[in-house]
Amino acid sequence: MKQRIGIIIGLLVLLAVAGSAFFLLTNHNSTGITINTNGTEVSIQPSSWFPVPKAMLEEMKTKALADVEDADSSLGSIQTDMQSIASKYNFTVKVTVNSQFGENQLPMPATVRGTSMVPTLQDGQDIVVLKTSDFKVGDIVVAHHPDYNLIVKRVSQINGSQVYLTSDNHQVEVSSQTRVVNGVTQVVTVQKTPLNTWVPKTNVIGVVKVY
Repeated sequence: MKQRIGIIIGLLVLLAVAGSAFFLLTNHNSTGITINTNGTEVSIQPSSWFPVPKAMLEEMKTKALADVEDADSSLGSIQTDMQSIASKYNFTVKVTVNSQFGENQLPMPATVRGTSMVPTLQDGQDIVVLKTSDFKVGDIVVAHHPDYNLIVKRVSQINGSQVYLTSDNHQVEVSSQTRVVNGVTQVVTVQKTPLNTWVPKTNVIGVVKVY
C-alpha cells in the first residue's frame, strides 16, 4: 500500500514538473508591457519575472515617446509598434498604457500658438490633450484643420457629423504693415479675426485636460 502511494506521489511530482517545463517553454518569451506616460514623459515597465532585453525596452521607450507626441497616433497604433519591436527580439507582448487619465487613456502634449483662445489659453502655453472622440459642447479641443494643421478651439455646436469650433478671443486684431509700391512707401492696415470654423467630428483629436 505504501509503495502504491509512493508511486502515485511520484507520478504527481513528475506531472507537476512536466507542466512547469511546458509553461516555461511556451511562455518564456511572452511578457506584459506597461507604458506609463503623463503626455511629456514615458517609462516602460515589463511585468515578467524573467529577464527582458534592455535594448528592447530602450527601443520601446524611444518609440513610445514619439508616438505619444504624434497627433495621428492611437492606442492601437502604439500597441502595434510595441509588438513590432518585441518581435525583433523574439518576444510577444501585451501592451497597456497608463496615464493620469486612467488605463489605456492616451495623452498628447501640445503648445498653443497665437492669441485666439485668450484669456483661457495664452500664446506659447503648454497643454495636455486626452485623445478621445468623446467630447461635448463647451469642451476645448485640438483638431485637424485643412489650412492651419492643428488648431485649439472651443466646441460651440455639434450638428450630426460636423463640429463648430470657435475662439474664446472675440477681438479683431489690427496691425499695420509697411510695403513699397513703385518706390512709394505705403502703410497698410490689416485686420485679423480669430478663426471660427466647422470641421468633421473625425478631425477632433481630443479634449484639452491640462492647461
